[in-house]
Amino acid sequence: MVDLDWKAKMVSSDLPNKSPKLSNKLQISIPAIPFRGVSNITPTPASDSSCSAYEHCFRLPELHQIWNRKEFPNWKTESILKPALQALEITFRFISTVLSDARPYANQRELTRRIESLTTSQIELIAIIIEDEAEGSTTRGTAPIVDLSSSNSVLVRDGSYAEVWKVPGETTVVSKTSEGSLLPRLATWQTSEDVAQKILYSIECEMRRAPYTLGLGEPNLTGKPNLEYDAVCRPNEIHALKKSPYDHINNQENQSLYTTHQILESWIHVAKQIIQRVTERIESKEFSRAANDCYLVERIWKLLAEIEDLHLLVDPDDFLRLKNQLQMRSLDEPAPFCFRSRELVEITKSCKELKHKVPEILGVEVDPTGGPRIQEAAMRLYREKREFEKVYLLQALQAIEGALKRFFYAYKQVLVVVMGSLEAKGNGVLVSSESCDSLTQLFLEPTYFPSLDAAKTFLGESWGHRQHSGMERRSRRKQ
Repeated sequence: MVDLDWKAKMVSSDLPNKSPKLSNKLQISIPAIPFRGVSNITPTPASDSSCSAYEHCFRLPELHQIWNRKEFPNWKTESILKPALQALEITFRFISTVLSDARPYANQRELTRRIESLTTSQIELIAIIIEDEAEGSTTRGTAPIVDLSSSNSVLVRDGSYAEVWKVPGETTVVSKTSEGSLLPRLATWQTSEDVAQKILYSIECEMRRAPYTLGLGEPNLTGKPNLEYDAVCRPNEIHALKKSPYDHINNQENQSLYTTHQILESWIHVAKQIIQRVTERIESKEFSRAANDCYLVERIWKLLAEIEDLHLLVDPDDFLRLKNQLQMRSLDEPAPFCFRSRELVEITKSCKELKHKVPEILGVEVDPTGGPRIQEAAMRLYREKREFEKVYLLQALQAIEGALKRFFYAYKQVLVVVMGSLEAKGNGVLVSSESCDSLTQLFLEPTYFPSLDAAKTFLGESWGHRQHSGMERRSRRKQ
């Protein structure tokens, strides 16, 4: 408990007999309260047993085998795009799960809307990844695609089919549809037809700037080449993992929890690959492309928060019953539940470690005496506006920090809503006034980039000083 027995500082009783003159300054005596500031911390995963149980629960070892299998040696983007497409495919399965839910009290309407939004966000990220691929000289043209226009609109039926039509006065337009994906099947089911059609049009819109499209049955009005979706995504292998190890538990929230975390972990794996690429591009001085990757990581952090928000729509009684059925008890594990994901902890550390790349970006060395060398270099960079790609990158690094902290803040709020406030504090032990739980530390800790923060502070002050000096000069002239 917080000790409230403060000793008030009393004014001296040695007062003059005459009435004192009232001071025009208000003096307040504030008691000294000990406060321990939140410092930068390194997140650590939960115990090995908890992490292993988490991975077994969502069949992550099998997913990792699929993610890490290289089937197209010349395609460098495979390790990034494949898990992203598989997350999208798992989302199609989630749509089927939600629309098949027979519980009359389930909030099916709002959950469907949120999954539609989540699907669109994923398609947007996939389109950005493909656009970046087309910009690189070493990655352009390496994706496994089918150029439908070169085959005179005739396709070999090796697990796919095509719809061919001709726009008056234009070339033949071909739309290839995956055989393994669930999306074309959802488009034929009356219950999910409107949802599937909306997704297909989203693919058509988001892929407008990409050199090829996904081949899921979208209209493909521009007649672009199609990605070999079934060969890349392997939807049959993904859907073979649709059953949880605890599928025998009779609880509708079980499948929703299982599917949601498979989507979450897929995008965490994508983020891990992109962060590695950020480091490589900084080291090779590709600052503009590294900035693009950083903004992509920022978007993924926001997507992870969107995925976690799906838990806000669970039925409280069913979910808390499932929590006990799965023995997800925080009393046995002090770390937050999200820290059972080893890769989430890993990408959190990697994002924080990007701060060590700032001197390399600025082209200066760290002053061993603690001088403001990095700060001054950053101020020059901001003022001169010559190497703007470096400014993009530094801004993007700070954008990652903001998105990371917002994710953990939002995650804590989700825990409070879904499981109660004690769960949000880790192990149910009340937090003292001088410390806070690991989740709170993550979003309250100081900036990862103190030199950039100081550079902007002093730059703002210098502009303020200049403006004030200018106003004084103009005032003297008028006099």
